[in-house]
Amino acid sequence: MTVTLERPATRRPGRLLAAAQLAGSLGDGAFLTCSVLFFTRIAGLTPAQVGLGLTLGWAVGSVAGVPLGHLADRHGARGSAVLLALATGTSILAFLVVRSPLPFVMAACLYGSCQTGLAAARQALLAALADPERRTRVRAHLQSAGNAGLAVGAGLGGLALAADTASAYLTVFVLDAASFVVTAALLYALPAVPASSASRTGEPKLAVLRDRPYALVTVLNAILLLRMPLLSVAIPLWIVERTAAPGWTVSALFVLNTVVVVLLQVRVAGRVASIGSAARMVRRSGVLLLASCVAFALSASGTSPWTAFGVLAVGALVQVLGEMLQSAGSWEIGFALAPADKQGQYQGFFGTGTSVARAIGPVLLSTVVIGWGLPGWLLMGAVFAVAGWAMGPAVRWAAATR
Repeated sequence: MTVTLERPATRRPGRLLAAAQLAGSLGDGAFLTCSVLFFTRIAGLTPAQVGLGLTLGWAVGSVAGVPLGHLADRHGARGSAVLLALATGTSILAFLVVRSPLPFVMAACLYGSCQTGLAAARQALLAALADPERRTRVRAHLQSAGNAGLAVGAGLGGLALAADTASAYLTVFVLDAASFVVTAALLYALPAVPASSASRTGEPKLAVLRDRPYALVTVLNAILLLRMPLLSVAIPLWIVERTAAPGWTVSALFVLNTVVVVLLQVRVAGRVASIGSAARMVRRSGVLLLASCVAFALSASGTSPWTAFGVLAVGALVQVLGEMLQSAGSWEIGFALAPADKQGQYQGFFGTGTSVARAIGPVLLSTVVIGWGLPGWLLMGAVFAVAGWAMGPAVRWAAATR
């Protein structure tokens, strides 16, 4: 029998999960802010080598997430999450001794695999500790904690960028590795989760790979998750290369996104009442992402810095609203359609959307948006709207086959 994390007797697990999310995100925020400069200026790699290595790392991670999630199902989500958190910290330290392309790719593959496996194990842990009707709301609390950690970590990474010394970058990497040790300790303090029973005779071990309706839902979610590199890669390049907005607009929009998610994500997630309402949320998110793309495209019109900033700010507000709706709806869909005894492998598969978006998003969006301009923005917006609309029929098909 599962229990709700928000009941008085089980608030401590909820706080521990949030603290673990905060700790890992704090380290990640610092790492993501300055890792590329460390790799190019200290490790001596070229930007192309760094880009290829990270792309391969996340690609391998997207494949590894399913079997690692399956191991979490079979051997217990808590123990698997603890081990994967420690392995993530180790993979970060491995970057410190990398000075050539091949070892860098190997370290990136280890890092991507550990990160995706840890995400799957934590999702399985949450699914086991929370009642189904509360999972999405609890997941929103974790998302808010994660965003807060990323913001603080980015500030710490900014200090390393300002110092621009090998010792400063070294400190950031050690901090990130230490944050995952703390994450492991917090996860270990959670209640133990029983492992699932072995697969029945004739039943595939990785059943999710044969679940076509769930695969379609995952693909649509991956398309919508292209909003992540849209915010982190495409929009900063667009601001600098195509608009008259001041340079600090990039930081301002990042802060705006983080603050809104921290303040409102839990409230938005509280509106999810069923898998049907979740699908409608995702559909509305596609429309909002389309509207935000139109606003971003229009920001290149005119020569006034303040007008450009205002249009970009409006686009960012619409985008973050679409982001919160998409997040809340997809969490509910990913949990609700997964068998209770296979949450690890199903969450590992569903989480490949994040890895795919990280792997192909920067190149795709840079080409379509920065290269094509207004037509590229309209095309991306249309893709978001179509994917959001298609989620409804896909969810109904998947629900009918459960």
